[in-house]
This record gives sequence, structure tokens and C-alpha cells, in this order.
Amino acid sequence: MSPADTPARPAVGDLAPDFTLRDQFGQDVSLSSYRGRKSVLLFFYPYAFSGVCTGELGGVRDRLDEFLTFDSEVLAISCDPTYSLRAFADQDSLNFPLLSDFWPHGAVASAYGVFNAAKGSPERSSFLVDTDGVIRWTMHNERHEARDLAAHLEQLQALG
Repeated sequence: MSPADTPARPAVGDLAPDFTLRDQFGQDVSLSSYRGRKSVLLFFYPYAFSGVCTGELGGVRDRLDEFLTFDSEVLAISCDPTYSLRAFADQDSLNFPLLSDFWPHGAVASAYGVFNAAKGSPERSSFLVDTDGVIRWTMHNERHEARDLAAHLEQLQALG
């Protein structure tokens, strides 16, 4: 897929593209299963075991109680296979869903307009989806730049 073929990023106010992906335990997780119950913070990240991603997701782990305070769920998405995600979760005690967008490779990241075909992985992007399935906030960082987790928590609090 060339950059011209990559769908545009959904904008604030758009219905979030639905998906079903497998988590690190091989269980299917669907975005639509949270509709009417919880808001969802989608964390697209490039690679399991990489420096910035490990630090970022460790930060989410360390503050997970804060992220879940707002009737919300955190779903972290990469193109790594489920077996790698399980090893990553086990090694770093990541106790929230790590979803594999491995096959069809990058299909969900592409639907959100954040798949980097040249690198074969998602960009470092976040989408906050409300209980109606509508995108309420987004953040896009450079691959080498960690996200501001406090800004994510502020957006969750504002939504709640």
C-alpha cells in the first residue's frame, strides 16, 4: 500500500472504525464490545520490546488504575504477532490488552490512517473513543517521541 492508498485518519467527531483483534492471550477483542459501557483509549505503537514503546507502555502499566478510573479501557495495538505480545506482556508485567494487528498486516492501523507501510508498523498515535463509538480526541507523536500520559488522563477526565 502506498502513502496515497492509506486512508485518511478519522477525525474528532467521526465514528471510530470497528475492529476485532487478538490479544496477548489469543482472545478476540472487539472495539464495538465496549460501546454503551466504556470509553476506550487506543494506543497504536510501533514495536514490542523497543525502547520508547517499552517505556511508554510501562508508564501506562504504572498508572493503569488512573486510566481505568473513568469507566474506560486501554487497548494497545501493534503489528507484532500475538506470541511476541505475550512475551512482551510477561516480561514487562503489562496487564492490559496488547492487540495484534499482524494479519492482515496493519489493517486496523491502516483504517485509522496510522500505518507506516515503509516500516511495516503503526505510527505512535492515540485515539480516545467515547461510549457511543465516536472519536473525541487524538494525539500523534513522532516515532522516537513518547506520548504525554498526563495529557491522555486529562482527556479521559474531561470525557467522564
